[in-house]
Amino acid sequence: MNNRKRPPAHPGALIRRQYIEPLGLTITSLSESLSVSRKTLSKIVNEHTNITTDMALRLSRALSTTPELWLNLQTNYDLWHSLHSVGEWKSVKRIHLEPAI
Repeated sequence: MNNRKRPPAHPGALIRRQYIEPLGLTITSLSESLSVSRKTLSKIVNEHTNITTDMALRLSRALSTTPELWLNLQTNYDLWHSLHSVGEWKSVKRIHLEPAI
């Protein structure tokens, strides 16, 4: 993950490219299938919000995938961006763990 130069795609981009566009769906029609608001799905597809566990379950059912697929995509996206940010996590000092005798 740390060696990857380009960020992984946001799950919303995959929904758009792999499902909405090739299947001729609209955000409205997919949101109705998922039983979520158009605004909720639009935020995901336009990469403004994350895939939640609830959304992962909905997508997995509607698109015949697994919830783990969507959660792993989101985790990979988030982790890459955190690794490449100027975050406070970089100041954490390693703890040298030695077995207790």
